[in-house]
Amino acid sequence: MLELLSYKFFVHAVFAALLTSVTCGIVGTYIVSKRIVFISGGISHASFGGVGIGYFLGINPIIGAAVFSVLSALGLQALSHNTEIREDSLIGMTWSFGMALGIIFVYLTPGYAANLMSYLFGNILTVTTFDLWLMVGLGMLVVVIFSLMFKEILFVAFDSEFARAQGISVNLINYTLSALVALTIVINIRVVGIILVLSLLTIPQATANLFTKRFRIMIFYSIGFGLIASVAGLFISYYLNIPSGAAIIFVAIIVFAVFKIARGILAKLKKKRP
Repeated sequence: MLELLSYKFFVHAVFAALLTSVTCGIVGTYIVSKRIVFISGGISHASFGGVGIGYFLGINPIIGAAVFSVLSALGLQALSHNTEIREDSLIGMTWSFGMALGIIFVYLTPGYAANLMSYLFGNILTVTTFDLWLMVGLGMLVVVIFSLMFKEILFVAFDSEFARAQGISVNLINYTLSALVALTIVINIRVVGIILVLSLLTIPQATANLFTKRFRIMIFYSIGFGLIASVAGLFISYYLNIPSGAAIIFVAIIVFAVFKIARGILAKLKKKRP
């Protein structure tokens, strides 16, 4: 197992697993606490439009996806508060529009159609040095924003009306966090893909929620469970030659199921005690 660390691509994958666990652990805790999982799913699928535009323009598809996703997230935030269209309808339209746009631009790109499997399902073993630097930059941005605005983010996540009563600029927090969610989704696409990235933002958090309800503690637990799933999934995908994204999410689900079942058994045993 240790001989794998002599390969540059595998070292890149391990660092990617660590960085992904940190960013998804922090941002995912906010997503789960604020109950905006469906919105985040819409943003993740809309990012495919940016991938297609990136291919068409000859730029890095991740850069195209980042720009498109941030604009989609900010647009969703603005439209949901300034139009009479229901939020779930807006999310569905954004989701569909992004996917359709991506497919159109990929097929309009001259030459052979690009292989999009790594963007849809992820492949942590293909993470490049450039991808790692993007992850490092995202990690620093996430840590700085949550450190400087932790109290405000906490209030907005659980009670926006109370936050407004405290004089907090709820709209500013919402727009800032929407853009941050979009960037987190896009930059981690290489690891688990567009289709599965939302799982990494919710499953470790659900597991953490079995042990704590405190926002700050939940962040650290989420990072830990995300790291376990990412590293274990990385080794499984390498040895079984299966998609890394699917392996990582599979491990995350198994970890959640094990702790959920164990917690249920312990609860029953406590009830039987005289």
